[in-house]
Amino acid sequence: MSQIYPQWHDPASFVEINRRATSADVQAALSSDSPGLWELAVLLSEAADSQLETMAATAKKLTTSHFGRTISLYTPLYVSNYCSGGCTYCGFNSDVEQVRHRLSEKELDNEIKALKDRGFEDILLLTGERTKEAGFQYLLDCVRITAKRFHNISVESFSMTEDEYAQLVEAGCTGITVYQETYEPVYYKQVHPRGSKRDYGFRLEAPSRALKAGMRTVGLGALLGLSEPIAELLCLFQHITYLRKHYWKGGISVSFPRIRQEGIDFKVRYDVDEKFLAKIIFAFRICLPDVPLVLSTRERYQFRDGMAGLGVTRMSISSKTTVGGYDSDTEETEGQFCIQDTRDFDAFVQTLKNKGLEPVMKNWDIVFQDK
Repeated sequence: MSQIYPQWHDPASFVEINRRATSADVQAALSSDSPGLWELAVLLSEAADSQLETMAATAKKLTTSHFGRTISLYTPLYVSNYCSGGCTYCGFNSDVEQVRHRLSEKELDNEIKALKDRGFEDILLLTGERTKEAGFQYLLDCVRITAKRFHNISVESFSMTEDEYAQLVEAGCTGITVYQETYEPVYYKQVHPRGSKRDYGFRLEAPSRALKAGMRTVGLGALLGLSEPIAELLCLFQHITYLRKHYWKGGISVSFPRIRQEGIDFKVRYDVDEKFLAKIIFAFRICLPDVPLVLSTRERYQFRDGMAGLGVTRMSISSKTTVGGYDSDTEETEGQFCIQDTRDFDAFVQTLKNKGLEPVMKNWDIVFQDK
């Protein structure tokens, strides 16, 4: 299945297990003391639909056991929308005509202050693919500036070398998010027709390089809607288990983003509705009971409220997918994708508290970073 990770199982055989799964298989998967790839394939099957309530109850019990009643909150901060990539599904695609901008040091400082004043403590810095306007040095400088105000700073950007990740760690970066987008190599090249992101292998190994470099956490995910979802999720699961085995000092989190178009003409190949997304979250919680599962503002607020504490333990809040916008003096650009949950900080926090959940704004301090 993968020349880079030849020990991975070919997902095709497990897709067949998924298609042929029976009610008895689902019961066996739910009863397993150490669920793995087989159990995940079964729990994602149509046969598991009749056991969705049981899966939800099991997921909730496991979530409470490992994470208590807490929900970790973060907010994204787009520092640039310059992009050299041609990702056909993305609103930052270099072919899309729009105003391009990167935050100046003063603008970044203003955005950071605005977020800090609103109570945020966990920041995700984002850029497009590497460009001369917003390359590695620019991102490194942004991390250094942000680290003066925040202790938990992660980055979602272009894939980097191990040395570059090490420099980010030294500057105060505690984590990265790097979605493979799709684990289907041929289709991967079709939706990434140019730019450095076209290199499937370099992208696939980015989490390993980051963890080797001392990054504390890595967030993984596949962009649901690009490729056949069962095969994608089985590959994602193998990627997670590989990293947890080989880089056990680092932490892994998992996101389940669905495609949201913004200013582009892209046809989603595979529909992933909310019922299926809920089943995905329950199945991953059952098979990965101690791994943080992330749900962003891509999803409707009703769905996010329902999933909070029911498998999901980390959520974005008051998000903007534009460059600028948190500070009233910073002009906004166009967004990367459409946001569905537009509630402000106070409204979302109160919703969590009404559900008996405890919002966590900070669970990490830079003084604990290994030197």
